[in-house]
Amino acid sequence: MDNSYPYPYAMLAIIAYLLTAAAVGIFSFRAFQLFKKISAGQGDPSRFNNKGKRLKNMLVEVLSHTKMLNFTATGIAHWFVMIGFGALLGTLITAYGQLLNPEWSLPLIGHFVGYEFLAESIAALTGVSIVTLIGIRQGTRLVKPGRASRFYGSGSKKAYYVEATILAIVFCVIALRGLEGALLNVASWSWHYAISYPAVIFFSNYSANQIENLIQIIAFTKIVVSMVWFIVVGVNLTMGIAWHRFLAFFNIYFKRNPNKENALGPLPAMISHGKEINFEDPKEDDVFGIGTAADISWKGLLDMSTCTECGRCQSQCPAWHTEKPLSPKLLIMAMRDHALTKVGGESAQTKIVGNAHENAISLDVLWSCTTCGACVEECPVDIEHVDHIVNMRRFQVLVESEFPTELGNTFRNLEKAGNPWGANRTDRDAWIKEVDFPITVIDSVIPEDVEYLFWVGCAGAYEERAKKTTKAVAELLYMSGVKFGVLGKRETCSGDPARRSGNEFLYQILARENIETLQETFGTRGIKKVVVTCPHCFTTIGRDYKQQGFELQMVHHTQLFNTLVKEGRLKPIAPAKADAKKLTYHDPCYLGRHNQIYEPPRELLESTGIEISEMPRNQERSFCCGAGGGRMWMEEKIGSRINLNRVDEAIATGAAEVAVGCPFCRVMVSDGMVARDSSVEVLDVAQVMLRSVKRSG
Repeated sequence: MDNSYPYPYAMLAIIAYLLTAAAVGIFSFRAFQLFKKISAGQGDPSRFNNKGKRLKNMLVEVLSHTKMLNFTATGIAHWFVMIGFGALLGTLITAYGQLLNPEWSLPLIGHFVGYEFLAESIAALTGVSIVTLIGIRQGTRLVKPGRASRFYGSGSKKAYYVEATILAIVFCVIALRGLEGALLNVASWSWHYAISYPAVIFFSNYSANQIENLIQIIAFTKIVVSMVWFIVVGVNLTMGIAWHRFLAFFNIYFKRNPNKENALGPLPAMISHGKEINFEDPKEDDVFGIGTAADISWKGLLDMSTCTECGRCQSQCPAWHTEKPLSPKLLIMAMRDHALTKVGGESAQTKIVGNAHENAISLDVLWSCTTCGACVEECPVDIEHVDHIVNMRRFQVLVESEFPTELGNTFRNLEKAGNPWGANRTDRDAWIKEVDFPITVIDSVIPEDVEYLFWVGCAGAYEERAKKTTKAVAELLYMSGVKFGVLGKRETCSGDPARRSGNEFLYQILARENIETLQETFGTRGIKKVVVTCPHCFTTIGRDYKQQGFELQMVHHTQLFNTLVKEGRLKPIAPAKADAKKLTYHDPCYLGRHNQIYEPPRELLESTGIEISEMPRNQERSFCCGAGGGRMWMEEKIGSRINLNRVDEAIATGAAEVAVGCPFCRVMVSDGMVARDSSVEVLDVAQVMLRSVKRSG
């Protein structure tokens, strides 16, 4: 080979090295700036516990792509692109050496067949995968145009740039491998050039000098494409589609729970200046929720910076699917664009919620959320959308006193009557008079022979349809021989409507009242067993109350009855074929996604001899009824009604009955059936079970 080094290629090497220095400098400086911006957020010490568990969960979630695989083809393709980003680093280092010497290779492993085969395989699979992702993106736009596409509102140009960069890198890697083989006069296929061999054959017709020139040109191109990418990303701190490659690891590590559980179920305690707020004696400078960029926690800012704009959350959001302005993706993007430009400066005090034309988040967007958790369930980088929404609601309610008019009535009813309907407290146990079997009302301490406290809840005590569930549950407990008692008039609202609507002060009052009642009731009893029909009470009392140091052994009625059936204490009888009705089951958000209870209701229904005809959107992808997050007591004025969307899906199954496991769902689905003038009957799972058990008599 000619050892002279032509002037043009010397210049290419100098340009490449200078560009690299500039790219590394710019990217490092901007990454440090991003770190400073995120670090300027409010403190959150809860993110630093269980370091070992967090690391394990992060590695498992990243390497196995557990949540990405919810969209199977996309998940598999993305895994190879992710691996390629790191695994092809050796080919970039090789390119730097090839600028000076076209024959240069990595020391020790450069010509090791295992490394060469791995590099080529990863490059090829990365190329196929990015083409697949491009196809999915464009196919989705064609099949689901406009708002129907999960990519609606995403930064398409940024995505195209990232995709083009990856394609260019893959081309350079395969081309360089082909040129390397041609330069070595490889005449037959071997594992060293297992994938690039067609390129080897193609370049074999070139002279050695031409091959060397091409190696240096393509190596230079590869370096330029890579370094320009780092510069572009560094300059654009809001380019989540690129920054997530670096931030996702940290966002998953610092997620709310140090395990595979999503940030659902209980809401986190309110934090101000890194400490939990003492609502009995709050400090004058306490921050109540999110009102400005300066109020967002560092984890919230990390969430927003990590957003890939993939739109998975948007594709599952009931508000977005019913023509409302809320998209979890667009909300996080708006918060990110607002916060990253203002945090750390004087403008950090600019309000984040308000007029749609002046603020990042409009009031209509904020109050459209049902807190169903579909967004959190889908997010592949564990962004905590619901927590951010509720924190913004807290500021609006506690500081701004700006919330939907209907909620004002709900809050007053909760304060004065202890229930959101404003019904008379003395009527809370009126349903007991409607049953023909004895029910123990616990006036003080729970009797020794009473195993379960049956928490009836506001809906179960006052709402006529929910009362049918209450009576069915009580009768089944009585028939099974389970000793249970109720609190009667001593019950008050769990506080769920107040807390999910942002009225944390009111929630604290209601929670404190209930905890005192429950402590008095259970006295010194060790295991405090409570059965409940409402998943909202189940979550709030069973999980949120733990933040006040009070723990119970909560069980949903479908779980308890499923156990009783397996123990033979309840004996359902299948209907005759002529009497069998087709039934579909609606998963309540707060039973399913928020608490991962999917099988007990189904097993219970199947034990009655019924065949369940599932709706397309079921279990973790169940579509919300529209009542959560305080929406039960708000008018649905924008877009179509969420419950009608769900009811249409239920009717389409051809089922004669819809079974539910939540009083809110029962109300919303029943109202939807009436609105659709449908004859489909809505029942609680307990009613289906009671009907089956009584069939034996």
